[in-house]
Amino acid sequence: MNRAQRITVLGATGSIGLSTLDVIARHPERYQVFALSGYSRIDELLALCVRHRPVFAVVPSAEAAARLRDGLATAGCATEVLEGEAGLCQVASASEVDAVMAAIVGAAGLRSTLAAVEAGKKVLLANKEALVMSGALFMDAVRRSGSVLLPIDSEHNAIFQCMPGDFARGLGNVGVRRILLTASGGPFRDTPAEALLNVTPEQACAHPNWSMGRKISVDSASMLNKGLELIEACWLFDAKPSQVEVVVHPQSVIHSLVDYIDGSVLAQLGNPDMRTPISNALAWPERIDSGVAPLDLFAIARLDFQAPDEQRFPCLRLARQAAEAGNSAPAVLNAANEVAVDAFLQGRIRFPEIASMIEQVLDQEPVVSLPTLEAVFAADQRARELSREWLRRHGR
Repeated sequence: MNRAQRITVLGATGSIGLSTLDVIARHPERYQVFALSGYSRIDELLALCVRHRPVFAVVPSAEAAARLRDGLATAGCATEVLEGEAGLCQVASASEVDAVMAAIVGAAGLRSTLAAVEAGKKVLLANKEALVMSGALFMDAVRRSGSVLLPIDSEHNAIFQCMPGDFARGLGNVGVRRILLTASGGPFRDTPAEALLNVTPEQACAHPNWSMGRKISVDSASMLNKGLELIEACWLFDAKPSQVEVVVHPQSVIHSLVDYIDGSVLAQLGNPDMRTPISNALAWPERIDSGVAPLDLFAIARLDFQAPDEQRFPCLRLARQAAEAGNSAPAVLNAANEVAVDAFLQGRIRFPEIASMIEQVLDQEPVVSLPTLEAVFAADQRARELSREWLRRHGR
């Protein structure tokens, strides 16, 4: 019998990390937790370590490490605690590791995800920002190392399942006309534009279909998340922005579709539960039980579709423009959005100002090539500085 695969879960205390651990726990003969990381939820990380007994746990600071070590000692758990980005990269690239779930949110996940890729690991990519920021560098590293890159976003995983196995030869060569990227439309899909001025962070985080963290929930509400997914799809499937069409589908049952030149359109359907794409990627090319209930088409009864309103949701338009500009533009878009969303969650700016800040930063910052990882982070930092300047200028 083959040994269990050893899995590192980066971002274990977030919604993707917890769903991953749920799937892993259903198949102890197949998977074993090697390492877990957490950021601010140290007590939750401690509980996960006691349950899953990883070899390593990674936290951001010496203070967090001391707190976790004390808790582990009290619980009689031998997990070794590592700190900071060096610790994340160590557990992502360790020779013992078979697969890495990359689920750290935002730019903070880039270095450790890239470390896993460069070490040739099977990488389950839930950190879309890594590809948005450094698409060319990232995909070059995948090709050089022989890493297996499997998308976890429900939309990209759906596209992956609907693509022919040899799609890397080029979409035109395998008969693909376009990718149809579905979007729920978020909690403000039908909200009048004038009412968006007064929406609260709590309303923005109340997604109608998915249970997600606060940052990605706000991104979904602004449809910037769909814009980031458009950029990610271009890199994952070697598509041009013009080949990726966003379709609002409120039920979140069809997770995305692939349109072929012969008129066929293949779709992947399922209940809105991230354990489906997680289990698909963990077991690929096999299938395992995810714990997700079967889809009841009679209960759903209907499926609706509409075009996105880029006037009410300008973030989607800005993301498409960044995808078309390429080079540093997506990294600038992502950094400006992270600052803007944080400011919105703190009550410092109003919801429509997220797009206003991003647009002004994109207009101010020239598009440059990003030949190195240092150049990627330099572009990221410049965009953050311009975003903070925007806040100061507007008295926020």
